[in-house]
Amino acid sequence: MESTAINFDMILKEFGTWVATSGVRVVIIIILALVGIKSVSIISSRLGGLLTKQRVDEEDKKRADTLSSVVRHLLNVVVFLVAFMMLLDQFGVEIGPILAAAGIVGLAVGFGAQNLVKDVINGFFILLEDQIRIGDWIDIAGKSGLVERVNLKMTILRDMAGNVHYIPNGNIEVVTNMTKEFSHYVFEIGVAYREDTDEVVEVMKQVDEEIRNDDAFKSDIIAPLEILGVDKFADSAVIIKARTKTKPIKQWRIGREYNRRLKKAFDAKGIEIPFPHRTVYFGVGKDGTAEPLRLKNEESGNGNSD
Repeated sequence: MESTAINFDMILKEFGTWVATSGVRVVIIIILALVGIKSVSIISSRLGGLLTKQRVDEEDKKRADTLSSVVRHLLNVVVFLVAFMMLLDQFGVEIGPILAAAGIVGLAVGFGAQNLVKDVINGFFILLEDQIRIGDWIDIAGKSGLVERVNLKMTILRDMAGNVHYIPNGNIEVVTNMTKEFSHYVFEIGVAYREDTDEVVEVMKQVDEEIRNDDAFKSDIIAPLEILGVDKFADSAVIIKARTKTKPIKQWRIGREYNRRLKKAFDAKGIEIPFPHRTVYFGVGKDGTAEPLRLKNEESGNGNSD
């Protein structure tokens, strides 16, 4: 029993000594790490402020949010790794061999994880060239959606149905950004062949002027409707093409409202938006005659020849 009590006293004494020396350092390291994480958040926020200092608009805010997010993530990783290594040292773990092993492992990973290296390099240039920002609606790697998060390794999109797509940056070859600086909504308006296209264009301009004077929509529209003209002669309609210029990601909202109002305006003016038409040919025999077309009278139920 005496031996056990002596050993316990020695353990308590050693623990007290450790707490008085290394324990204090551990607490200080943890406090410094927390302060570092908080500082990283402040630095990233200040970075965003510097990027939007000259002029504050939606495009600058998107770029600032994206770069701030990436910088915050990278600095947090650095703070965590430094704090972790310092804590290991205080617990008596030799970090020299760990660093040497990490270097060897990193070299091996560099050879084996080429896709990861490709992701990081591609992500770096995507961010450097400001191709993708948080809040953009883009089309990459066969997927379309709103950019929710982007870092050096991957880009995360959420599509219209709410599905989230995680796309490694190394798989991105072409970026189609539909909300960079401004957006266009392209209209292809089909009207019957009998309609006067000049009259149709005037109605389209009137509807555009109406929506641009509406307080609920005018702030999202940058320029008046651009009439591109008669684009093509389709099977059942003459197609008139036009486009409107809007603020980023507002093109669908404006386009749907314009289509709604244009339909009402066409109805009021008696302008026909045609259904598909088909010409039916029954053919003729060698003697030049054709079989009569028999029509059924739904009221009487009798068959009549025509």
